[in-house]
This record gives sequence, structure tokens and C-alpha cells, in this order.
Amino acid sequence: MRLGFTARLSLALAALLCGFGALVAGVGARALATQQQETLQRLSRGLAQHIVEHWPGLASHGTVERRALDEVLGMLMVVNPAIEVYLLDAEGRVSAYLGDAAAVRQPRVDLGPVRAFLAGAALPLQGTDPRAAIGLGRIFSTAPLPTCDGYLYVVLEGQAAARIAGHVGHDRLWQGAALMLGAALLATLVIGTLTLTQLTRPLRRLAQRMHAYRGGGVPPEPVADEVAAMATAFDHLTSRIEVQIAEQAQAQAAHREVIANVAHDLRTPLTALHGHLEALRREIAAADAQRRLRIALDQSDKVRHLSQQLFELASLQASEQVAHVERFRLDELVSDAVQKFAFAPGEPPVTLAGPPPGPLVLAGDLQLVERALTNLIDNALRHAPDAGTVQVQLQRSAAQAQVVIEDRGPGLPAEVRRRLDAGISLREPPIQRPGGGFGGLGLAIAQRIAQLHGGSLSTRPAAHGGTVLCLALPLAG
Repeated sequence: MRLGFTARLSLALAALLCGFGALVAGVGARALATQQQETLQRLSRGLAQHIVEHWPGLASHGTVERRALDEVLGMLMVVNPAIEVYLLDAEGRVSAYLGDAAAVRQPRVDLGPVRAFLAGAALPLQGTDPRAAIGLGRIFSTAPLPTCDGYLYVVLEGQAAARIAGHVGHDRLWQGAALMLGAALLATLVIGTLTLTQLTRPLRRLAQRMHAYRGGGVPPEPVADEVAAMATAFDHLTSRIEVQIAEQAQAQAAHREVIANVAHDLRTPLTALHGHLEALRREIAAADAQRRLRIALDQSDKVRHLSQQLFELASLQASEQVAHVERFRLDELVSDAVQKFAFAPGEPPVTLAGPPPGPLVLAGDLQLVERALTNLIDNALRHAPDAGTVQVQLQRSAAQAQVVIEDRGPGLPAEVRRRLDAGISLREPPIQRPGGGFGGLGLAIAQRIAQLHGGSLSTRPAAHGGTVLCLALPLAG
């Protein structure tokens, strides 16, 4: 059975505590041993010098003196069995040692630590142990021999002392460390488990809630591992969200298709109705009948125009890319679009302003771009009929062509400006007019055409009031 998150945290804490306790015990033992060595070497610093001063005959190498030397060495090692006394020549070779000569495994002592000791270097200093293997050092005391070139070399912790100290010291040290570590581990496990249980209780409750939220009548299973339960619940919820997103996309596609079909179905009877009304208006000569037919024609024309816009918008929203791509001159297309509105008597309602930017070549659907320009200019004229002319200016910025349409009307609603500048669709969700109904179809069509061509439709600050719209389209490479 998989352990829970709290249990795994408690075991991890216990393992870390054991490792930390072992590390502390090892470092403490090393520090204690170093301190003991320093203390012993400081206390015995003058031992070798004292021996040399009180037994000056140690420097002789005659037969009679050699017997006396053995007696002195024997007496010293009987008085203090922990030390080992050696006579060294000027090159560090062992010239005398009380005991079995075969026990000396290193006949030469490194004189570097000896000279450092005599120079007063910081303690503890470890030197060569002639009876030990190569690489194992011991603390020592040393003094130069006054009557010949050589040294009296005293190992303060001989092998016998090291064996006894190792048994006694290590046993007590590890026993104490084990007792302390066991008590600390037990206390930490108890306190840590209680603390972690309290800290992870909200996580456990959240895991239970997420695990229980399955839907579809699936009974929840008991939660053994909080993290694993949350991961499983998250995967389940992610799958459900992805399914819902796919279903919503299908519903939106179906909705657009319904709108397109309705607009298509409305367009035919409305066109026929409009044609019949026009024929009746020409046939009926009465003034009142003419007025009524004119009103009916205007209303049917509005409905026909609205259904045409709905059909175009639904077709554009269902498309992901432009179907017909060709290269054309945008500057010529803008000039033609402006000329279409210049046939009214008096001052032209639409003028082309600003310096010409030169040839601007685009790659896209010419009919759609023309439709976007026509919608923008027509909107400006309809919303500002008495506010002067509408100015259209063509600009070039880096790899983009920008068509700027400016009017002096009342301006766009704040929500429309926000969506245009943020690149958010004007139709999903649709913007409701204050007086009822939904508007902005012309702007929505122009916005979608710009997006299909890799461009954008946004607003610009209006210096003299009204509305300034910028249709930005990428130039052909």
C-alpha cells in the first residue's frame, strides 16, 4: 500500500535527522580527538627536552653507554607505557628503540614536523609513527641532542595507548551518540508527525474534495495519498474541461452555421419582397400610397442589408483563412472606394487626405478588403451625416499599410473601443444597443476581414472629436 503524503514527509524527516545525527557524531568525535591530542601535546611539549637535560648520556653511542641507554629507555616506558622513545640521527633515521627492532616498520622519521615543532608551530602536530603503516601520524614531543647531531623523538600516544583509547573512547562516544540520536529521533517523529498532520490537513481535505468531484454518479474512492489523489483528480478535471471546450466549439460552429442558413433563407424572400414593392410603387400613383410604399421599401431594404451582413459575418467567422489570395494595389483600391461616395451633389462627403504613400501592394482577397473599406466609410457617413466630410488617409508604417478613416460624429461606445483595441471579437458576445437590438455588424465584418489577412482594426485618439479608425494590413513580401 502506498504511504500517504504525511507519512512520507515524516519518514523523510526521520532519515534527515539520522543523517544529521551521524554527521554531528562524526564531526564531534573528530573535534574531540583533535582537542585531546592538542591538550596532551601541550602538556607534554617539554618532555623530550626534560629527558635530554636529565640524561645527557643519551647522546653517546659506545657499548657501555648503550647499555645505560637501554636502561633509561626501559625506565621511561615502564613509568609511562603510553609513550614510545626513539633516538634519531641527523637525517631522521631511527638509531635506538627499546623493544623488538623488527617492530619498527618505518626506519626514517619525517623531519618536517620535527623542525616545525622545534620552531614553535601551532599544535597539534602529527609526526611519523615508526611502528605504524605509512600515512598514519601521531602526536609527539622532540628535542635536539646536545652532544651530537640528532633528536630525541617521543611518540606520546603509542600503539598500546591508541588501542585502549580507541576501545574506551569510541565505545562510550557511539553509545552516547546512539542514545541521544534515538531520543531525538523519537521526539522528532512524534512532534513532527503531529505538526505535519496539522499542516497537511487542508491539503488532505482539498484532495478529498477534488477526488470526490467526479460527476456522472461515480462513487469516490478512499484517499490514501493526498498528492496522487490531487494529481488524478486534476487529470480528470482537465479531461472534462477539454471535452467541454470541444463541445462548446462545436456548438459555436453550429450556431454560426444556423445564423448563416437563416440569413441565406431570409435573403431570397426579402429580395423578392423588395422587388415587388418597387414594382408596386411605380404602378401606384396615389401620394399616400407612394409614401407608405416608400416606407415599406426603406424597411425592407434595411432588413435585406442586415440579413446580407449576417450572412457575410457568419461566413467570415466560419473561415480560418482567406480563400482567394491575389496581389493588388491597396492605394488604388482605397481611391476607388472613396470615389464611390463622391457622386452626391455639393461638397463630396468623403475625401482622400494626406500625402500619397506611393504604391502599396497587398496579397489577399481584394473583394473582402474592399468590403471592409466600404463598411467603415458607410458607417462613418451614417453615424455622422451632418458633421462634415469623412476623411480617408492612407499611410505606410514598416511592413504595414494603414487606412485611417476619421469622422466628426458622436464617437463609438466605450465597450466597442475597448474590444477593438484589445483585438476582441465584436460579436462574441454581441454588443447590445442602449435602445435595444444588436449593432456593430459592419465593424465586426471589417474586424474579421482584417484578422483573416493578419492585420487589425483599432481606434486612434480623435483630436477634434468623433471617431478615428485604423485598418492595418500587412504588405506583400
